[in-house]
Amino acid sequence: MSTSENTSSQWEDALTFVALQRDQHAYAELFSHFAPRLKAFGMKMFGNEQQALEMVQDTMLNVWKKAVLFDATRGCASTWIFTIARNVRFDMLRKKQSRKDDICADDLWLDGEYPEMEADDNAAVWDSHLLMDKLLPHFDKLPPAQREVIEKVYLQEKSHQEVSDELAIPLGTVKSRLRLALDRLREALDGARN
Repeated sequence: MSTSENTSSQWEDALTFVALQRDQHAYAELFSHFAPRLKAFGMKMFGNEQQALEMVQDTMLNVWKKAVLFDATRGCASTWIFTIARNVRFDMLRKKQSRKDDICADDLWLDGEYPEMEADDNAAVWDSHLLMDKLLPHFDKLPPAQREVIEKVYLQEKSHQEVSDELAIPLGTVKSRLRLALDRLREALDGARN
């Protein structure tokens, strides 16, 4: 069994312990592993640390509450957790859209640390959400090795070299798996349109 399969199995086991035994130690391991990755993902989506941290908190709370719904036959633990994060992010954006006139603390105390999203950035974020909705059913059908590389590069925002080092595979293999996965996803999207 490869290191990546061991790691994936470790998170699946942790989710099982949380689901069946409400195991706080297993949950703490999940939290310490996924929270920084989810925060990086949230920072990319929101450009705001406060919102990114809120997304992490809501996501990990859902992981605790809904661990019993995790099904390893439908995808790996990280895919399931990042899907929850994506849904939390959608909910947060919907709330933000419905409360455009509300004033938040960031509006009053902005110290330049949090970049404001421009209208084009908002449109790009929504385009990204729509694309993810279309891709998700096909994403789970990718071979595990390709899905893992896609997750690490696009969801966890790791460089190709970081993925190569983490998985202990050549850089060319990372690029090859990434290209094959993207080709499969593109074909799946084209097939869905026809």
